[in-house]
Amino acid sequence: MIIEPKTRGFICITSHPKGCEKSVLNQIDYIKSKGKIESPKNVLVIGASTGFGLASRITSAFGSNSSTIGVFFEKPPLEGKTASSGWYNTAAFETEAHKEGIYAKSINGDAFSNEIKQKTLELIKKDLGQIDLVVYSLASPVRTHPVSGIRHKSTLKPIGNAYTNKTVDFHTGEVKNISIDACTEEDIKNTVAVMGGEDWEMWIDELKKKDLLSSNFKTVAYSYIGPKLTEAVYRKGTIGKAKDHLEKTAFTITDSLKDINGKAYISVNKALVTQSSSAIPVIPLYISLLYKVMKENGVQEGCIEQMHRLYTERLFLDQVPTDSEGRIRIDDLEMRSDIQEKVSQLWEKASTETLSSIGDLKGYKTEFFNLFGFNYDEVDYKIETNEIVNIPGLQ
Repeated sequence: MIIEPKTRGFICITSHPKGCEKSVLNQIDYIKSKGKIESPKNVLVIGASTGFGLASRITSAFGSNSSTIGVFFEKPPLEGKTASSGWYNTAAFETEAHKEGIYAKSINGDAFSNEIKQKTLELIKKDLGQIDLVVYSLASPVRTHPVSGIRHKSTLKPIGNAYTNKTVDFHTGEVKNISIDACTEEDIKNTVAVMGGEDWEMWIDELKKKDLLSSNFKTVAYSYIGPKLTEAVYRKGTIGKAKDHLEKTAFTITDSLKDINGKAYISVNKALVTQSSSAIPVIPLYISLLYKVMKENGVQEGCIEQMHRLYTERLFLDQVPTDSEGRIRIDDLEMRSDIQEKVSQLWEKASTETLSSIGDLKGYKTEFFNLFGFNYDEVDYKIETNEIVNIPGLQ
């Protein structure tokens, strides 16, 4: 079939297998170009099919020849209907890994569920014995609690007062004001239930109970802080409460791992174009301006550059550098005072008329469509493409 991008709001409902493959190959090439990395050999990535999770899996496999198991929830292809991009990403990743004799298997299903946890534990026990590193990179708007059965839905709302600020419709380039009503206490509870640290802790508890964690085991989950500009809707909003919970959970997990000398870390990463960030009001405009400034300063990074720096300059050093809250910071370039000062200045000037010159809306849109395998110069989108692609190591 001829596959074209079809958008609905902040998501693209089609994806292109050849474009997704190109995205994965680009990331693999980047990691290979950097030489070997000293990192754990058996790695479990929860949320492994897109964004930071996929980049972590690529960095482990092609930087260290690590054996990886990936867990994700993706839509498979049907005749005449494309799979979700994470499906095609994983197919491309596993195909390349297997070509090089690197172990890579995947489980597709709800990572919040007991069923998928147990399926993953059985695979680890059968194939790998023990895990040295767990990367927790789940991004989901909903979670059915495995004990209570309650379905929690996260919200992106400010706390206390309604919030009004500028945002951009990145499809049209229109800059306009947006108002978001304040959340309820129920909204906070639900968002923490979905995006907080409870599920991360459940995974580690189950793995430890079954003796599937090696000594000196590490686990890392990803977070974001961001600037004052976005804090009302992000860090001081419902999602911020969930991130606070996630960050506290790192200490709880570390306490539970003392007997195996294990450690849990939070890595605070930079703002990037992802399916999740595209849904957050204000953030697309902020990223458009941020990209412009970071590119001008020669410090722009994508997911794969961030993960390479996390692995080589932070997570696997003898002394892991952290901030006063015990968090790893690879958002350091984004949060540089000169970068943030310039972004704040541009924010004041940002309008529908000025954004094309003062921001990088084109870069934002390109990266958004790249997420779904579109807008790669090397891919001919006019030719028929087989939408049915299998993941070689899918369990």
